[in-house]
This record gives sequence, C-alpha cells and structure tokens, in this order.
Amino acid sequence: MKKTIAIAMGGYSSEYRISINSGNIVYKNLDRDLYEPYRVHILQSEWFVVTEDDTPYPINKSNFTVTIDDKVISFDCVFNTIHGTPGENGLLQAYLELIGVPQTSCDYYQSALTFNKRDLISVLRPYGVKTATNYFLNKGEDIDTKAIVDRVGLPCFVKANRAGSSFGVTKVKTEEEIVSAAKTAFTEDDEAIIESFLDGTEVSVGVIMYKGEIVALPVTEIVPDGEFFDYEAKYLGKSQEITPARISEEDTLKVQEIAKMIYRKLKMKGFSRSEFIFHDGEPHFIEMNTNPGISQASILPQQAEKAGITLKDLFGSAVEAALNQ
Repeated sequence: MKKTIAIAMGGYSSEYRISINSGNIVYKNLDRDLYEPYRVHILQSEWFVVTEDDTPYPINKSNFTVTIDDKVISFDCVFNTIHGTPGENGLLQAYLELIGVPQTSCDYYQSALTFNKRDLISVLRPYGVKTATNYFLNKGEDIDTKAIVDRVGLPCFVKANRAGSSFGVTKVKTEEEIVSAAKTAFTEDDEAIIESFLDGTEVSVGVIMYKGEIVALPVTEIVPDGEFFDYEAKYLGKSQEITPARISEEDTLKVQEIAKMIYRKLKMKGFSRSEFIFHDGEPHFIEMNTNPGISQASILPQQAEKAGITLKDLFGSAVEAALNQ
C-alpha cells in the first residue's frame, strides 16, 4: 500500500518562493509506485493542500489532515522542504512530533540550534571546529563600531543571525558602514552576527543519511561573480559552482570528515549542507543548512548526481529513513 507523503513547502520567511520550487521538485520526483504525494503550502495566512487542478483544501492543524471530496486524508510522513521559519528553525518539527507524524529533516532541537549561527558556533568550537572571529549584536543595543572593528577587523560581514539564503548580509569595508549594515540585518532578525573576513576558497559539503549510512557528498567549490555568495549568486546564477571542488584530495577528505563529524555530534538526520572557507590552509566553518535548496540548480542535488544518486533515490531514501526512525 502506498504511503501518503505531505510535501511541506512555503514558510513564513523571505525564502518561501525558493521553498515552493524545492517542494515541487520533490513532488515531481517521488516514486509514484511507492508514494502518494501531496503538495502542502504552509503560509502565515493559511495551510492548504494544492491538488493537480490547483484547488486549495485547508489543512486541519489539530491533526494535520485534509478533507478532499469528503475523504479525510492523513499523512504517513512529511517531506520538509521549508527554508527558514517554521520548517528550518524547529517549529514545524516540534508540532509534528507532538501529533506523531514523522518528517524528513532533523529534529526540532537540532533545527533550532543550526538555524542560530551564534549558538551553533558556540557548540562546535569545543570540538575543535575553526570559525571566523565573531561579534554579536541584539537589536536595540548600542553599536560600538570601534569595538567591533577592534574585534573582527575590516573588511567584515554583518549578517542576520537567524536567516537563510544570504538575506540580511552585508560585506562591510569601512567602520562607517557598520550601523547601516546592522539595520539591514535587523530587517530579517533581531539578532546580528558580525564575522571577520576569511580570505580563501569557499566550499560546500552535503552530508546526508543515505540507505542507513552517513554519507558526505562530493565537495562543491563556490566562486561568486560578486564579492560573496549572496542571494543572487545562489539563486540567479551569478556564481560558478564547481563539483568536485578544485582542491587537493587531502583537503577534500579533511573537509568531508569535519562535515560528517559535525553531523554525528549534533545527532543530525536528513539532509545538511555545510559551508566552509579554506583560510590559511584550514577549513573554517561558516554555517549549516538543514533544509538546503533541492531544485535541480541547487548545490546538494548537483553533488548527489556526481555521487551517482538520482533525485528519486535521494528523496525516497529520506522518506524511508523518516518512516523507520
């Protein structure tokens, strides 16, 4: 008997359109011999299933069911493709755990932790993970630009602490730009993280649970057309994404082992994509995405293809892992 799969897409953040693209890719590629997929749009205004003729049917939030043509449909599993809140910061995971519906991404605590750049760095440093030098700001605090420059130097990056896809990120070259950059970050979150500039090769490492094993995918080198890997570089084609990365075999294995170690230590599940910069010859951790983009142009599917994993197998393995956890 086919399993009914709700593909959760959308979300409440600036990334909702990206998430809908990801969700539609999953919908297209799930094996119809094994699964009966439904597209579930989760928006701030409403949650609803969209059928093939684009008719919306509201989700009953008390038990995550939907009624279509007088038939109540419950779901065996949720394929979580929401980038940002509530799918990548733990809220959706906690809700689904409370009502007993498995889902494909990491658990709610890991999701909340990895979405918070400041807290994640604090957890990983005791394991010897190298990072940039950081300075933290909360909205409403006085911004001591001199103290910031003394701490992280120039140039530096000012980022929203809890946001994805490079929203709320500014590369700052002068002390005078820091205040306006912080205001940009605070449009996405009430916390900001300011990081020292790391000069070096940027790489992305996908780590997945695949057929019961933790697997590091081929490493991707990121060469943005602009000064950093911003939204346009990620989603509008303004970057080169080279897989496998043009780094030595030794460096490839090193960064893959660090990414797998982080995955294990955090007790991750599902997909992850970690970003690193090789600075002074050593990989420095930048951030982890636990619901990375999975459109055909996204990095993780490119890496899976290089590893010989089809989208059907990639997505099916994620569903089976969630059903059997």
